[in-house]
Amino acid sequence: MFGKDRCMEDSKLEHFKQVLLTELRRHAQQVSDDQAAALDAAGDDAKESADLASRGVTEEMALKLGDQESQMVADIDQALLRIEEGSYGICSRCGRAIEERRLEALPTARYDAECQAAIEAAKGKSARPTL
Repeated sequence: MFGKDRCMEDSKLEHFKQVLLTELRRHAQQVSDDQAAALDAAGDDAKESADLASRGVTEEMALKLGDQESQMVADIDQALLRIEEGSYGICSRCGRAIEERRLEALPTARYDAECQAAIEAAKGKSARPTL
């Protein structure tokens, strides 16, 4: 926990800010690399239909990875915003402090472990097929 007032120490905030900035640079570079690869693949002339089919699958995978990377960049951006606002490390659902070990494992965490489990359980129930 982060102390009596539920606020994280400045040194810890700076640590997580640096972790998030490092991740942001890595994911942003990955997005750029994936998009460049998808554009290169799309620009090549296919010699055979098998090449064309293979190229289509590769482009689709690169674009999906790009979407995942883009989502991570957005999550990191939101975490950095929470640092600036002073709400980083506080669960968005219940207002309790998020455990530091959870933040070390997932620096973009918005919820404490208990609330995250409740959210995932609720999604699991709503994801079941209905007749």
